[in-house]
Amino acid sequence: MKKLICALLVLAMLAACMVGCSQTLPVDDTSSTNGTTSGGSTDGTTSSDEPEVDLLTFAEGTVLRMATGYNSTKTGLFFDAEVAGEGITLADGITYQAGDLKPTWVEVQNRLGMVFEDKYQGNSASKEFEYWKDRLSEVDMVSGSAVTLNEYGAAGSLINIADYLDLMPNFKAYLEENPIVRLSITGDTTTGAIYFSPYFDGVDDIERMPLMRTDWVELLLDGEGEFTADDCNNLADAVYTPYMPTSGSVEIEVVTPDGTSTETISKNYDAGGNIIETMNAALAAGTVTGVEAVNMLRTYIDEAYDGYYGTDRSDLFIGQNAAWDADELVALLRCVVANPQTLNGTDSVQGLFSREDDNNQRRVDLYRFAAVLFGVRGLESRQEWLYVGSDGLLHDARQEEETYEAIEKMNAMAQEGLISQSFLDSSSESSATMLENDLGFMSYDYNQTQTIYNETKLDDGEKYMAVMIPVARWYDGTSEDGVYMRFTESWRSVKTDAWAISAEGVGDDQDKLYACLKLIDYAYSDEGMILMSYGPDAFIKTNDDGSYVTFNFNGTEMPVIADATYEELWEKASGNYTNYARQYLGSTLSFAKSQAFEYQCTHEVGKEGAGYISNAIALGTIKHVELALTDNPWYTSMPTVLPNTTTETEIINSYTELTNTNFGTSKDQANIFVSQIVSGYTIEGVSDAASAASKVANEWGGTAWLSMKQQAYDRLVDFYNSL
Repeated sequence: MKKLICALLVLAMLAACMVGCSQTLPVDDTSSTNGTTSGGSTDGTTSSDEPEVDLLTFAEGTVLRMATGYNSTKTGLFFDAEVAGEGITLADGITYQAGDLKPTWVEVQNRLGMVFEDKYQGNSASKEFEYWKDRLSEVDMVSGSAVTLNEYGAAGSLINIADYLDLMPNFKAYLEENPIVRLSITGDTTTGAIYFSPYFDGVDDIERMPLMRTDWVELLLDGEGEFTADDCNNLADAVYTPYMPTSGSVEIEVVTPDGTSTETISKNYDAGGNIIETMNAALAAGTVTGVEAVNMLRTYIDEAYDGYYGTDRSDLFIGQNAAWDADELVALLRCVVANPQTLNGTDSVQGLFSREDDNNQRRVDLYRFAAVLFGVRGLESRQEWLYVGSDGLLHDARQEEETYEAIEKMNAMAQEGLISQSFLDSSSESSATMLENDLGFMSYDYNQTQTIYNETKLDDGEKYMAVMIPVARWYDGTSEDGVYMRFTESWRSVKTDAWAISAEGVGDDQDKLYACLKLIDYAYSDEGMILMSYGPDAFIKTNDDGSYVTFNFNGTEMPVIADATYEELWEKASGNYTNYARQYLGSTLSFAKSQAFEYQCTHEVGKEGAGYISNAIALGTIKHVELALTDNPWYTSMPTVLPNTTTETEIINSYTELTNTNFGTSKDQANIFVSQIVSGYTIEGVSDAASAASKVANEWGGTAWLSMKQQAYDRLVDFYNSL
């Protein structure tokens, strides 16, 4: 196979240029077994470079016992009965039965020459490793959480991949190009050991975004004259108080409406007042109707922004030049929940909701949203609740008063009824039908999977779209008073699940070891990254000469999926790329997933909103953590795993209030941040932000926990700088 594109494909952002083009990428219809192939170029020409010498040779047909998959029997390397049924024919024209390898892995066998044997039990990574940890002689590769794999790797149970990097040119080059990746997978800073291959569900682009029913925003805010309605509800008593200033002005850099450059606009509080202060004063004086609230917000936008948005006031929230902040959002939410008769023809609308209000794994998205609303670091960290401060030291969001103050703001919103009833009372109806029943207004989630609902759950004229990251005050160390800007910590990097090589499983069998290493190295080659994202060539659109049809994705030519693939994705997975890839193709189960395939499956509404955000990132009006050791360490993304010693890990795990009891993010676990959003402070001895932070630091072991994390981070940075 000729190499298809440059390695920068995995750095492409979710929402990029969507211009199709006629450039092509070569498709080689010959198969290799376990040799390294010659290079190619992205313009379709063939490199004249000599083939690289392949040092990872192994016997043809070497069997690898794979206890690997994503999180269920449906998302393994082999078809299960639920997906395959009595036989399933895919877009490649082949009929697959339960127990058959999925197309991606058939192609891996064909190209590399090993044979896969199914040992996967169908668990999440952590549970899968738990099943095999005492039986590692029975498997060659195994899924696990990165933390656990490091622990067992240090104990000698897993192969140290770093010992073989000189035999793995693709993987080695990828690590050299991506410092945070190397930091995230280093399990021992004395030896530089690497015990697992990293997994990326996309890399170096934004992850979660605010999503709104933008048609509702337009209905409430746009047009000449005052807003009128035949019926509305009254606003609830005010609980939320201003976050933004109440006087003076704040200068905000925004993207121009045409998306070509940036400009600075002013939030003039002397002219327009703070909208929350205005509404709260009116509520203190008496009843405020939903219609009156909308007109207050309209007047505020006109005056505070000096007519900048004209009669398209909704652009403050949903435009390319949006500049909204937490106070303005709360004012909008008050207007939304008080005007259901206008918005959905009923007497009830829910404001903020999570994808599954009865599932803690999704409920935690609301405290993540609090982070971008109120300028709090650590709540969307790649590891635990840690971030690197401008002082170069690690900080734990759970031990900082600012975190609890932000959650207090969310609780105030809940008390006003601005958060869905199903979130506040998980025994009530789930939020799963919020959009199709016109009940929910806004969430904080993934763009592609959620904007599909424009096709499947919404009617013509209804629009659920990603909107700009809010303006907040962030303390990045450049000003004692903080900086009003847009910033997101929700940035794709190494995930916490991975695959490792069982030392006892491969034993002294060099063929098995080299086959495992070859699989990892191949997955980080240009060709391998295409296969692990798109599946085999049969699922990709080709020209008459067999070359790939491509499109421009963030400056890189990427393959276009075949028409039959696109149709099948909607037929079998309702347009959800990730579900289709994992369940049917067998791709995106591990290694590096490019967003280029997913982008093609994004609804046009999803492309519009994500395009605004991507443009803002490119023009610098949305800042983010970076996958590098930055000059200002505040902008350094946390490595996904830190190389704590076995002794340190045992001590860390002994702080059960921190590691198990109070901050769970899985489906059935408890999380005190979520509880605080719903009910305020519920922990004994905790009554405010100061006592909450103190409880974690002093009574639950947070200070000692953070000290051990700091020691590991310092060792990690020292190690990397020595490379």
